[in-house]
Amino acid sequence: MDTSQNERLVTILKCVSVCPNPQTSKNQIKVDLVNENFTELRGEIAGPPDTPYEGGRYQLEIKIPETYPFNPPKVRFITKIWHPNISSVTGAICLDILKDQWAAAMTLRTVLLSLQALLAAAEPDDPQDAVVANQYKQNPEMFKQTARLWSHVYAGAPISSPDYTRKIDKLCAMGFEKNAVIAALSSKSWDVETATELLLSN
Repeated sequence: MDTSQNERLVTILKCVSVCPNPQTSKNQIKVDLVNENFTELRGEIAGPPDTPYEGGRYQLEIKIPETYPFNPPKVRFITKIWHPNISSVTGAICLDILKDQWAAAMTLRTVLLSLQALLAAAEPDDPQDAVVANQYKQNPEMFKQTARLWSHVYAGAPISSPDYTRKIDKLCAMGFEKNAVIAALSSKSWDVETATELLLSN
């Protein structure tokens, strides 16, 4: 990238990394450098209030292409999350401004705030993760409980479901790996028997 693009990124970093005041602390976002040539950044967003993600901190991988700001950054969730528009496996994100709706005037701050908004208002009809989207539409309460548990386990959120935690512990005691157990139970509507079958088949 040329000097002008580096200067633009430095400005964005300063803008995003400023510590928020108490009124905006729930919307806290930040960006840190991963390498010195500005091609990779680490973002972080707070889970929005009044959502299953509240209280969680979500890490993001941000890769800046040579053509930035004329093309969008490549962003994915590093922190595992249960959301219709984010892959529960890879962290890939389905969001229009990261694809065809990007504009050169947009900033990394725009991206992070848009991701927070996505957490608060999913688009299940344009999913990145069909299993999650199906649960979101078919069983909203189970979706909320599952998303809250993932937030607790992976993002440090305080609230979790004791019933779901017991099922996780039961399968972990059988020798299965915890992340695999959580994924299996989540995708099989928290039915221990079908989740066990899935784990044994892998």
